[in-house]
Amino acid sequence: MTRTIVIIAAGSRGDIQPCVALAQALVASRGDRVRLVASSRYAQMVEAADRAVRRGGMTAGIELSPLTADPTEILDSEAGQELLAGGRNPVTFLGGFRRILGPMAERLLAECLDACKGADLVIGPTLGMLPRHLGEHLGVPWALVHFQPSHPTGAFPHPFVPQTQKLGPWANRLGFLAIDQIAWQLSRPFINPWRRDTLALPTLSLRGPMHQARRQAKTVLACFSRAVVPRPRDWPRYVHLTGYWFLDEPDWEPPPALAAFLASGPPPVYVGFGSMRPKDPEATDRAIRTALRTAKVRGIVQGPDPESSDDDVLAVRDVPHSWLFPRMAAVVHHGGAGTTSAGLRAGVPTVVCPFFGDQPYWGERIAALKAGPAPVPFRDLTAPRLARAIQQAQAPVIAERAAALGRRISTEDGAARACELIDRIA
Repeated sequence: MTRTIVIIAAGSRGDIQPCVALAQALVASRGDRVRLVASSRYAQMVEAADRAVRRGGMTAGIELSPLTADPTEILDSEAGQELLAGGRNPVTFLGGFRRILGPMAERLLAECLDACKGADLVIGPTLGMLPRHLGEHLGVPWALVHFQPSHPTGAFPHPFVPQTQKLGPWANRLGFLAIDQIAWQLSRPFINPWRRDTLALPTLSLRGPMHQARRQAKTVLACFSRAVVPRPRDWPRYVHLTGYWFLDEPDWEPPPALAAFLASGPPPVYVGFGSMRPKDPEATDRAIRTALRTAKVRGIVQGPDPESSDDDVLAVRDVPHSWLFPRMAAVVHHGGAGTTSAGLRAGVPTVVCPFFGDQPYWGERIAALKAGPAPVPFRDLTAPRLARAIQQAQAPVIAERAAALGRRISTEDGAARACELIDRIA
């Protein structure tokens, strides 16, 4: 019997792309009908994924249920710039999301509820714990997605509070619980009225929905690799490290200018910061180009103006990372979970220039695995610092470690593993 599975994929491209990959796997291998709840900005990505599975003879497919919030516009706003400047501070980070999303919360919650009509299963991230509320309202199973380590453990600190490492396992666990509480207290003022007035559900206590989900052993799909985050011994069995969910685009063809640039010399270094929006993009571009010249490497730079290319630097817009990164000598990016996974699978050294949130954590993991140098926080980015990091990334030992890590990750099929786990609950 065909299932209707709703995947809530709110966020930027790095949050959406793994969910599209999972949707493709569910349709292609199980014949499910999948509805993705995401910004309308990503309609073309979803449509391309749907065409790909239908070319394989599937009658069910992937549809987009659009959210009216645009993450790029949010990050371009004054509030978005404040969020980016907040770095790793969890109160600033989560409080910034509340200030941005609070005024549009009623509309977004209504869009998510409408998207879930007829669902047999609801999957989504922990933000707001929407899968729990919607699944409970509809009387259907639900599961959570973790894009970074979010379940309490004594083995390492929460990505937002690395300071707890100095105090040992008990402090590490407390850090995870503290982040849960901050997130719930900031979202509770609009989640509880929605539960009561729209979903006809009882309001939740101060302890919040995450505490109850853990007591009920609800399935968690952690879509990252144990080669990057070794599984802690104290994680319960319902937390599953599936491996990354990769969206490949095998039919993509490079434009002539990109193909010619790659063929004209040694592999270049990619520099791009995805959905992040520097406050002064022109100054950032100058620093990047100066760093590439100083490091004596060619570069491919993600930017809005393809006309700014020269003999040694090619400016591009959107190029699939799955195609581009394996052709690079190294990749420089913001450390978003999706971009990080693409660089690691490509087996090339990575330089992370984190802005906020979990991005510093991924930069630290790459450095710990010796697949790249220590991260260079974007707020401290200068041409000399970036040039030095690019030069460090080209050291033979880093290149070897990055290649070995890439080979290991390439053997994993995280989306297929997630499909097996989904079969157990719906």
